[in-house]
Amino acid sequence: MRFGLIWSEVVSGLRRNMSMVVSVILVTFISLTFVGTAVLLQMQIGQMKTYWYDRAQVAVYMCTATDACPGGEASAEQIAAVKTQLQSATLTPYIQKFYFQDHKQGYEQFKQQFKGNPVADFVTPDLIPQTFWVNLKNPSQSDVLTETLSSLAGVQSVVDQRSYLDQIFSILSAASYTAIGIAVLMLVAAALLIATTIRLSAFSRRRELGIMRLVGASNRFIQTPFVLEGVFAALIGSVLAAGAVFAIVHFFVRGYLANRIVSINFVSENDALVVVPILLLVGIVLAAISANFAISRYLKV
Repeated sequence: MRFGLIWSEVVSGLRRNMSMVVSVILVTFISLTFVGTAVLLQMQIGQMKTYWYDRAQVAVYMCTATDACPGGEASAEQIAAVKTQLQSATLTPYIQKFYFQDHKQGYEQFKQQFKGNPVADFVTPDLIPQTFWVNLKNPSQSDVLTETLSSLAGVQSVVDQRSYLDQIFSILSAASYTAIGIAVLMLVAAALLIATTIRLSAFSRRRELGIMRLVGASNRFIQTPFVLEGVFAALIGSVLAAGAVFAIVHFFVRGYLANRIVSINFVSENDALVVVPILLLVGIVLAAISANFAISRYLKV
């Protein structure tokens, strides 16, 4: 009987404030969708870092005739000296494999990468540096190659490809943090809207609340229907947000992007299912705290 009375109060409150309830659902839905997207984006960045960092190479660029190297273009002896150093007992423990790319091979690769770009018409094979491409057993140990090979004659530069990846990942991380910031602001807006909804609901039933107090109803008994109203509205928004996040992964990420960009290991539906409980928990806890705070303040007044 007690549960039935509480539930009837919840239904009555939802019916009286339907427009505000819809507002809470929409704000919760949008904010939690941002939260879920930001979490998935962080997962994606982590997977991409693991995938690409393990495959990143160290490029040992040899001098060309156009470089500001003291001896001009690297000679055959200088190239052989670099190869000997890569095969030495000092560097072998760090190197998984390496290969040499001459002017012609580098030019062919350049044409494939910039096919259809007018700039390719002005590039000749002698402008493409001869390069040693090195795969390390541990990509984080590239400093060993830089310190050992940079000072050798004929070496123009030693470049770790992870430096280029860091720039890309920093942009993706900035986008992820921006989404998180927007989500936090919208969660604050949702919390304020839930609190406002509960206070308006309590004000519209102030006569009923006065009677309940006169007959000895406890504050907890009075507060429970209002808290459940907020939780119910936020739960609907959370479920919608969870469905939207799963749909984004299933239809857009796995159904569209994964079929067109095969070189990237994208997040899957299993990752989305990990995010779903987080969204539901955040929505319920946020609503419960906001509603409880609002009705407690109202009853004290």
